[in-house]
Amino acid sequence: MAGAPPCVHAETARSRAIDVPGPWTTYYGAASKLDLQQVARTYRLLVIDADPGQHNFTPEQIAQLRDGGRNRVLSYLNIGSCERFRTYWRTTGTAIPGCGANRRAQRGVYHGYPDEVWMDPSDPDHQRLVLDYLAPRLVAQGVDGFYLDNMEIVEHGVRTDNGPCGDACRRGGLELVYKLRARYPQLTIILQNTAGPVTRMGQAGGVPFPTLLDGIAHESVFAPQHDADADAQLALWRAWSSERPEQRFWIGTLDYVGKCENVDRARKAAARSRARGYVPAVSDASAGQQRICDWPQPLAE
Repeated sequence: MAGAPPCVHAETARSRAIDVPGPWTTYYGAASKLDLQQVARTYRLLVIDADPGQHNFTPEQIAQLRDGGRNRVLSYLNIGSCERFRTYWRTTGTAIPGCGANRRAQRGVYHGYPDEVWMDPSDPDHQRLVLDYLAPRLVAQGVDGFYLDNMEIVEHGVRTDNGPCGDACRRGGLELVYKLRARYPQLTIILQNTAGPVTRMGQAGGVPFPTLLDGIAHESVFAPQHDADADAQLALWRAWSSERPEQRFWIGTLDYVGKCENVDRARKAAARSRARGYVPAVSDASAGQQRICDWPQPLAE
């Protein structure tokens, strides 16, 4: 009911918490390009693109990465925008309209990503797409939860041509995550990048929005250059979580050093992240992540 968290049982929250501090990685390519056994041995938390329309991973390959439950495997889930290359851009094959047909929800092209369009997370059909089509397909693949991207549209405000979002849009975005949590109380949910006061101090379904999450990650905090604002935002989340140790809230950074050969830059970014109390991951480039860099083990320690 409204005003009560959709996940009040401590045992459920503990079962989905990320207890192991590291290492973690993101990879949005195909399983065929990986040594799955080696990856499963190395990483405790993995974020992949399990969208069955992309044919990157089978349920059996995801189970191999999970390694009998030793590792947590989350799938990328874009809730604030849509990529035109997704099969569901054109159609879902159901009564739920694809992103391309849902012009009411479209909020313009994502600057810097011409193949991507911002979507209003408060739009009823977009919410149906996420809750009744996208999330169930990922769950059927056997993932442990969701890695939510592009929720930062709720931080944009209306005075922008890069994904404008007013009060109703902001409220709808937070409510969408509330509904996702209510639908899947046992699954892990990590929010990427949206670390400002809209989410940290927001409410959804009558409860503090952060309590719906199991963690937050932010890109490009220490590399390619230091983002002091993102660093400060994560520090506020760390302070929030330190007052609620029972929730075991996870905070990660995902930095980019251009190419996997830049080992020294990767090591420095990871060291700065760990010094702040975060869990570091380092990749090549934000638009890449088609390989898992073979970093030396000290990077993950």
